[in-house]
Amino acid sequence: MHIPLKIIGFVALTGALLSGSAWAEPAYALWGSPKYPADFAHFDYVHAQAPKGGALRLVSNSRASTFDKYNPFTIKGSAPAYLSQLLFDSLLAGSMDETATGYGLLAEDVSVAADRLSATFRLRPQARFHNGEPVLAEDVKHSFDTLVGPHTSPGYKTLLIDVAGVDVLDARTVRFRFKAPNRELPLTVGSLPIFSRAWGAGKPFDQVVMEPPIGSGPYRIGPVRFGKDITYVRDPHYWAKDLPVRVGTFNFDRVEINIYKDNTAKLEALKAGEFDVMRFFSAGDWARRVNGKKFNSGELVKGEFAHQLPTGFQSYVLNTRKPHLQDVRVRQALGLALDYEWMNRQMFYGAYQRVNGIFGHTPCETTGLPTPAEQQLLAPYAHDLPPGTLGPMTVPPNTNPPGSLRANLLQARTLLQQAGWTVQGGVLRNAQGQALELEYLDSNEGGLRVVAPWQRNLEKLGIRLRYRAVDFALYQQRLQKFDFDITSIAYQGTNNPGQELADLFGSQAADQEDSGNFPGVKNPAVDALIDKIVTARTQDELLPACHALERVIAHGHYLIPQWYASTHRMAYNAWRLAMPSVLPPYSTGEDWVLQTWWYKKQ
Repeated sequence: MHIPLKIIGFVALTGALLSGSAWAEPAYALWGSPKYPADFAHFDYVHAQAPKGGALRLVSNSRASTFDKYNPFTIKGSAPAYLSQLLFDSLLAGSMDETATGYGLLAEDVSVAADRLSATFRLRPQARFHNGEPVLAEDVKHSFDTLVGPHTSPGYKTLLIDVAGVDVLDARTVRFRFKAPNRELPLTVGSLPIFSRAWGAGKPFDQVVMEPPIGSGPYRIGPVRFGKDITYVRDPHYWAKDLPVRVGTFNFDRVEINIYKDNTAKLEALKAGEFDVMRFFSAGDWARRVNGKKFNSGELVKGEFAHQLPTGFQSYVLNTRKPHLQDVRVRQALGLALDYEWMNRQMFYGAYQRVNGIFGHTPCETTGLPTPAEQQLLAPYAHDLPPGTLGPMTVPPNTNPPGSLRANLLQARTLLQQAGWTVQGGVLRNAQGQALELEYLDSNEGGLRVVAPWQRNLEKLGIRLRYRAVDFALYQQRLQKFDFDITSIAYQGTNNPGQELADLFGSQAADQEDSGNFPGVKNPAVDALIDKIVTARTQDELLPACHALERVIAHGHYLIPQWYASTHRMAYNAWRLAMPSVLPPYSTGEDWVLQTWWYKKQ
């Protein structure tokens, strides 16, 4: 599933404010205070004395079957997996046991003006790029200007739309100016990848394709079979290796990434011992096919690691740019035909929970009736609200008794009739005689197994849902151009919603090619609520805006919620790899392995 661009900063306000400026601080927390004091030695979830050495053998976490560039920021093409997180440092580094705190990495401290209209970062004198040159304020400005330029993903432009500009105050001091007060913007700019002005030697950025990036991260590009596999080599002279945010992290001398053409080949390669770790998203594979001699011997181990991450909102996305999907009643009817409870029993081995809303398992999760504060935010947009928004929060249709698929399909038929669709000769048609035929776009033929039960239920309503599988390159291209009816998107969740919501649901992004607004949401209420979220000064201001936004999106039925797992399911080589005793609650599985595991000497 395509995962939309998601860049979230991890910094926040902690200093006392005096005379129009803030004391510079080594850490920044969005709300409250950082967990770790200024003199902390290392994060609690790392093994500070973890040995360095050996190789971590991984498979690509990208659905692309090859890579054709080394520049991860431009629109066209596919970069190798894990390149961004291994080669580029940022001004601040997040921790895996907090939801919204950043600690100095390239920057030794950060201060925010009392009016919150600027944030100033002072760079560490020892910070170095891979070419040995110092990381300077000019490089930070160059990175920002490039990322908001014409040749990069529009997600950066949307995310940074409220940054007015960047000033170089001296060689190692840089100030970001903001168009309006925004608690999150210092976090956002603090998380941007920083690269050298020398990368690409001044060429237009979209022509910087094959030149290895000049970053300052813990790894460099090593041996490569272009398009097939890539090895990242740990820099033994990595400038930040002794900083508290880096102690006990990035312990492998080499990170080897292999690409397999499909999941079957990947699973067989794991069983053959060709790589060390694989994260599983298929409950069927996990229950029935993750086995064999190496599992019996204990060399390979199945591990389920509990986490406290947001649920995200993996969903079937309905493209409202398409005429047949513009009526909210049609979209709701499609969702009523999805029998999740049957699928979870018969296909998923009871391994999943149902997604509901866009802020699940976070403080922004919405339940019950709107509060007075939410009603006040929604009232000016009464004519723009989907039906039911001011009532109870949506709950996904259920087929467990006393519910039933039959009752849901009867409700769907009523909604379709109200929208002007009637069954004629077994086919659902509108007043113009057009049949309700839709195409489900996927990049994996194996996905048909999951969609087929939905197809059968839709046929009972007279709706034909065609399944179309294309290669990933074409799939990506069609998504960029919004050339689809229905697809499946694995949206990441966040504990700290902000400007990225404008890319996912904002009206401007709906008409912007390659944006993250796949459903094509264009609603002034949504735009206003996103603005309220972005400009919230306290959690008391943030939460009602989040709840109100979640209500509008859920009642708009732009997304048919799918499912999530509350654990990371990973098979790993226990003879080669060791892990810390503490599992950080907010890490993704692969990042936990990359950053904190280490190699066992054979």
